[in-house]
Amino acid sequence: MNIVLINHYAGSPRHGMAYRPYYLAREWVRAGHRVHIVAADHSHIRARQPELAGAARLDEDIDGIGYSWYRTPAYCGNGIGRVRNMAGFVTALYRDSKQIAQAYQPDVVIASSTYPMDIWPAHRIARLAKAKLLFEVHDLWPLSPMELGGMSKWHPFIMLVQQAEDYAYRHADRVVSMLPKVREYMMSRGLAPEKLHFVPNGIDPGEWLADSPELPDEVGQLLGRLRAQGNAIVGYAGTHGVSNALENMLDAARLMQGEKVAFVLVGGGPGKESLQQRASREKLDNIHFLDPVKKSQIPALLKGFDIAYIGWHRHPLYRFGIAPNKLMDYMMAARPVLHAVAAGNDPVREAGCGLTVEPDDPQAAVQGIRALLALSADERRAMGERGRAFVLENLTYPVLGQRFLAACA
Repeated sequence: MNIVLINHYAGSPRHGMAYRPYYLAREWVRAGHRVHIVAADHSHIRARQPELAGAARLDEDIDGIGYSWYRTPAYCGNGIGRVRNMAGFVTALYRDSKQIAQAYQPDVVIASSTYPMDIWPAHRIARLAKAKLLFEVHDLWPLSPMELGGMSKWHPFIMLVQQAEDYAYRHADRVVSMLPKVREYMMSRGLAPEKLHFVPNGIDPGEWLADSPELPDEVGQLLGRLRAQGNAIVGYAGTHGVSNALENMLDAARLMQGEKVAFVLVGGGPGKESLQQRASREKLDNIHFLDPVKKSQIPALLKGFDIAYIGWHRHPLYRFGIAPNKLMDYMMAARPVLHAVAAGNDPVREAGCGLTVEPDDPQAAVQGIRALLALSADERRAMGERGRAFVLENLTYPVLGQRFLAACA
């Protein structure tokens, strides 16, 4: 089977996030299928952008997967520059849709960018190639920018996004969602329920079976020093942004000053500086910030945590479910998880691998930390192992790749 996967923000091991398109495509290639990923050359989440050297498009092979990178305007933030970037990518795809259909002769075309406007060129490519059309949903747009960003449903951009979403539900042969509680909403926008399939985020088990490189000296020395001082370590690894609710972690640290508990935040992001300033201003000497580590070092890092923390703000958008990558990493590392969330699903509770507490409630977080630390080391170890077993059974890309292919049938 020939598969064309359109994902504006697709990455690779060479370029960084987003990894899901690469991992799925690699599994499909291993199964004997031919896969071509079409992406933009500029993305705010990649560590490294493809180098087109002035060309409008770059074609290359990465681990047996074909990639086509399209030149798009660079941007920063979520303003008009990002909208121009989206428009440039969608326009280029529509312009080259006949060429893409002829060159790759797809049996399946997947529209998988975070925003839904790629459904229009994807449908044209599928129609020209007489292929099936799949629409993959990462986040519910336009609900996400409306409910999280406060944008009006009458904003011209939101109205355009709504048209694209409705078009996708009406015209796609199948819809694959990473969020598990979306059926009623999608049906309200015109989706026939039998079209819907659920394929969540996952992990690459090979990355966890391989030997993990040693941690940077700064990281290893800090964790070792905190441990030698008799501290239990509550850790977070990931982006420091508004949606990660790390203020709750700082609130918990303030309430637990004087206890043998250290809070370690590893990563970067737009909210990191303000968090550091607050910790300094409030003299929170039990909280420590570290720079991001390489993806290959994540297993070694997480082994240094006694409890892995992940939090969310209370928000109605999460009624449709959550699919966080960092939670999969925590579970694969067999760490007991403290999960501060109110959502339509809860993998921590489902797997029995930690405690779930109310979001935006530092007292609840403190109680959760104390409850986990009151368990014996063997009890916490068993809790972590349940999370690892759950991921290996349900959330590895060899498993998820086959589930996605079943949706294509």
